[in-house]
Amino acid sequence: MTAPRGRPGGHRPGGQLIGAYGLLALTALLFLVFSLALPRTFPTLDTVDSILYTQSIPAVLALAAMVPIVTGSFDLSLGYALGLAHVMVMQLIVHAGWPWPLACLAVIVGGAVMGVANGVIVVFGRIDSFIATLGTGSMLYAVTGWVTDGGRIVPGPQGLPTAFTELYDSTFLGLPVPAFYVLALAVVLWLMLERLPLGRYLYVIGSNPRAADLVGIPTRRYTVYAFTVSGLIVGCAGVLLAAEQRIGNPSVGLDYLLPAFVGALLGATAIKPGRPNAFGTVVAVAVLAVGLTGIGQLGADFWTVPLFYGGTLLAAVGLAGYTARHRLRRGPEPAPAPEPADTTGPAP
Repeated sequence: MTAPRGRPGGHRPGGQLIGAYGLLALTALLFLVFSLALPRTFPTLDTVDSILYTQSIPAVLALAAMVPIVTGSFDLSLGYALGLAHVMVMQLIVHAGWPWPLACLAVIVGGAVMGVANGVIVVFGRIDSFIATLGTGSMLYAVTGWVTDGGRIVPGPQGLPTAFTELYDSTFLGLPVPAFYVLALAVVLWLMLERLPLGRYLYVIGSNPRAADLVGIPTRRYTVYAFTVSGLIVGCAGVLLAAEQRIGNPSVGLDYLLPAFVGALLGATAIKPGRPNAFGTVVAVAVLAVGLTGIGQLGADFWTVPLFYGGTLLAAVGLAGYTARHRLRRGPEPAPAPEPADTTGPAP
């Protein structure tokens, strides 16, 4: 069967545009629909500010979940690690009396260490990432309960340092600062995944680990790198969560686990369909945020939120699988050249 004239290989540019930017168009369409349905409350600056504030931490966590997914792994400890991270920030500031910058730095470094541990367990322990990270997550939840003794960490009458709470509460150019954190993180991850050899190696590992081994890519090392980056981002999210809530709640992190994976998996259907990517994840979180905000303003019951997330997760997994299969039919991407240090051998 010959390809249509003017379309090499039979690919349809229009279809590619729809696949890449369809989710972004859906975001605009949902915003228009809810604006027409709720003209007095939805298309307002207050609604935009509310979305940017409330969805910044889910967006950061979705970006954290995306990185291991690039390698074909899943980190189910994200929600538990987020809960422990924000509790430890409060514990160090309120009870240990640490300066807040030092407490934040310690928690971020601790998140990276936890990511390394997850990667080592998955790669060198040869345990499926679902099982391994679910086990480490349960252990992190136990540590959270031990640190808090099952209760909340509440600051004294003097409260938390103003400079610390402004990490979340302040604005820049009239917009909430957390939105700029998300944008900066998305740009950094885009550069890492799309412009650096590290990102190309991670994508090859995720699409075909056997081929990555054959061309000399150290799959174990780079998989650990992916979990480390994820843990580092989770530590940053924990700092933001502590600055937002201003108390240490041992169970709050679990509420972010499902939205994070919905955003990461749904993001694999946008911008670069068939592969997890940073800007696609941000667009997916925007779709979820607009949808949930509109549903909430329409007066929907509380149970619609988990219903919405669950249904969207199923749709995201189905769409991600479909777009991945479509990319495979078009032909795999060429594997990058291996690192010289990993392909040198003894002289003959």
